[in-house]
Amino acid sequence: MPPLSSSSSSGALVPHKNSLAGGSRVATQRRIRHLLDYVAKYVVGAGGLATIVSILGIFVYLVWEVIPLFQPATVTPELKVPMPVKAIQSSNVAQAMVGIDEYREVPFVLKGKYLQFLSLPDGAAIPDVGGELSIDGDPKSVVRMGLKGHSLSIGTDQGFVYPVNILFRSDFQGDRRTIIPNVKVKEPVRVVPDGMGIVLHAHVMRSDEFQTVVALTGGGELWVTRIEEPGDFSFSDEVVVETNRLVLPPKFHLTTLALDSAGKRLVAGTRDGHLLTWEWRGQGFDAMPQSVPVGAAGDAVTVLSYLLGERTLVVGTTSGSVSTWAFSADQSGPSGRFLRKVHTFTPHARAVTSLSVSQRDKGFLTADNQGTMFLHYSTTGETILDIPGNGNALESLRYAPKADGLVWLGEDGTLQTYAIDNPHPEITFKSLFFPVTYEGYDHPEMIWQSSSGSDEFEPKLGLIPLMFGTLKGTLYAMVLAIPLAVMGAIYTAMFMHPHLRSVVKPSLELMAALPSVVLGFLAGLWFAPLLEKIFPAVVAIVGFLPVVIAACCLIWQFLPIRVRRLEVYGLDLMVMMIAIVLTVVACLMANQAIEGWIFGGNFKQWLAQNLGLTYDQRNAIVISFAMGFAVIPIIFSIAEDAIANVPRQLVAGSLALGATRWQTLTRLVLISASPGIFSALMIGFGRAIGETMIVLMATGNTPIMDWSMFNGFRTLSANIAVEMPEAPHGGTLYRVLFLSGLILFGFTFTINTIAEIVRQRLRQKYSQF
Repeated sequence: MPPLSSSSSSGALVPHKNSLAGGSRVATQRRIRHLLDYVAKYVVGAGGLATIVSILGIFVYLVWEVIPLFQPATVTPELKVPMPVKAIQSSNVAQAMVGIDEYREVPFVLKGKYLQFLSLPDGAAIPDVGGELSIDGDPKSVVRMGLKGHSLSIGTDQGFVYPVNILFRSDFQGDRRTIIPNVKVKEPVRVVPDGMGIVLHAHVMRSDEFQTVVALTGGGELWVTRIEEPGDFSFSDEVVVETNRLVLPPKFHLTTLALDSAGKRLVAGTRDGHLLTWEWRGQGFDAMPQSVPVGAAGDAVTVLSYLLGERTLVVGTTSGSVSTWAFSADQSGPSGRFLRKVHTFTPHARAVTSLSVSQRDKGFLTADNQGTMFLHYSTTGETILDIPGNGNALESLRYAPKADGLVWLGEDGTLQTYAIDNPHPEITFKSLFFPVTYEGYDHPEMIWQSSSGSDEFEPKLGLIPLMFGTLKGTLYAMVLAIPLAVMGAIYTAMFMHPHLRSVVKPSLELMAALPSVVLGFLAGLWFAPLLEKIFPAVVAIVGFLPVVIAACCLIWQFLPIRVRRLEVYGLDLMVMMIAIVLTVVACLMANQAIEGWIFGGNFKQWLAQNLGLTYDQRNAIVISFAMGFAVIPIIFSIAEDAIANVPRQLVAGSLALGATRWQTLTRLVLISASPGIFSALMIGFGRAIGETMIVLMATGNTPIMDWSMFNGFRTLSANIAVEMPEAPHGGTLYRVLFLSGLILFGFTFTINTIAEIVRQRLRQKYSQF
């Protein structure tokens, strides 16, 4: 026994210095652990809070970018200036004409022969430009030629029509821009043979080697002049001029005309509320026009114009009604009425007297004889703006070339300009999520087509086909992924030997590390063409493989016990894999024979003739395999962990009471693991919804609404990836893509929320197990 320390005179025991040092180290380590736990607590909490703040920040940013889509249009009065007396009273003309350049800096007024330009914002007259035009006779009408530019046609009392071009040139001196106008009066065209008719309405259109002039005279006669000019490859320099009078149906009195830019389709409005249409048939217009009633009898057509693209007509009447009419694809409809009404807009309280269409989109302005103006949009069928008048009628109205303003001239000679803020007129809740009647379509449809090769294109921004494609791709992927992943998780956790489980589980989890772009590349460029070649064999594999697997399982049960004990070493899996491989190889080798036996030698033709289905190479089947391959590891790993974490004593107790493994699985394990399995399915579902690269590379990106597994689709995420590089910043397409992202955000948030709620309820319900 070691002696006591001599340092204590009272005989008390004194701890050894090594014991004191050890206790100090333990205390120090305990304090360090507490400090680290304290720091880790707040670090983890800060990380979780930062994650929540980041998600909220993303949500707020998406909403911020989407809000402008649904903000109402606004109009702001700008310059109001009286025009010079000479410009107003130069001639006794029924109606003047106003216009403005694309920067809304130089408006002009044409009244009779006198053309006046103004400079904004002060409204001062621009000298040395315009003035009295070189026109013989007394002008009786002025009409715009075409929808773009500032080309006018002036009809006189002597039967001539003068084409007038007003051009604007930008001149920069340093940072200052100056708009310089220029006027060109072209050679007149005689539209009435004797030259003595009064032209009340005239359209001049030029296309390639032809120039067409349609004129309505004061006597109610309609004349067509066709001027054929020699082309670059013509053998003659002769200019051929041909003038013909169109025969009008009895009791029809024309009020206004509209001629397309090709000079091949003429539409006229009548005093009794009809539209008359003529088509150019090789050598001339139809002998007799087709007639379509616009409204009630006696409701005269007062204004008429094509919209941008010349596939839709805008019609205004004396009752104040405003409507758009489209040319049907089937021009042999009942009673020959191939013009059909598309939209009816907010009516005016008085007769519609002025109309101006946009040069940028499908919008247009109308005004009545009290000066009240409405801004409409043809695609949506909505009246966007109501601009109150001052009680005076307008002589002329013009929509600015960039659709960002307007200018009008009142009967009292006052010129007024407005600024319009309407950057997204084509977007409404209805146009995004409900069928819309687009130009060239006879029925409302939901379509996504954001761009085209023409500036006259009507954007089709329906999101339903993209949402449908997202749902379709997700469902087809889950159809393959759920059975394989869940059944694999059950087998691995409940029936597989631990040694094999330690190899199989990490191997499957390693599949999740494969980049989706690689899967998409392989699916689009390798698997899709391969599937097209071996499709009959794949059908046979789907039919025979379950039978082969069931037969192998049944045969295994009748083998001797000493053989079945070898399952510890994976013999059962080896036998099953050999059977599966032999079945697949046999079906692939018999591919042509199967195609001849089941599909009559050509499976594509068989699908088209018997089922009415078209086989596209990149279709939903390819996505089912490729995206399912990406989702399986996620579902498998979470579901396997949930099953494996069921307390072993519960499983052992069930088996000890005489239950079989399947009874234990179905009545105990699956019930206890159901919250985890459900979470695995929802996480896999969310992963499939947000997948981008696989669907981008392997679906064909066709935004169609069809559940067929043999054609493609387009998802919201793939659409964002395809369209965003070409979307102008702040434009309509740009913000609609952000709306797509917001919808995806809502999808995943909703799915995760539902998954967590269901998981918690299942956990509470089966917690007693």
